[in-house]
Amino acid sequence: MSNPERVKRKDDLVVISCSTHRAKRDPELFEVILDESDGLDWPTLCRCDLLYTVPRKGLVERRGLVTQERRRPIAERVIRSLAFAGL
Repeated sequence: MSNPERVKRKDDLVVISCSTHRAKRDPELFEVILDESDGLDWPTLCRCDLLYTVPRKGLVERRGLVTQERRRPIAERVIRSLAFAGL
């Protein structure tokens, strides 16, 4: 979730939480499903309503890269879940 410039320069990054289990239901209002095209092993529920700040050194294995087509839905759900300016 962190801005690419922050990723280059800072030790702490912002992430969203994704389940380690295969998605067996449709996503709820603040969730998206990422899958193999995003570098995951199977369809996975990711929660966009709770952001975490983690140390870069704690991120030891890059699984993939979220596709461009899913970045907008993630951003929309983050904005909606945080109720920025009533959006």
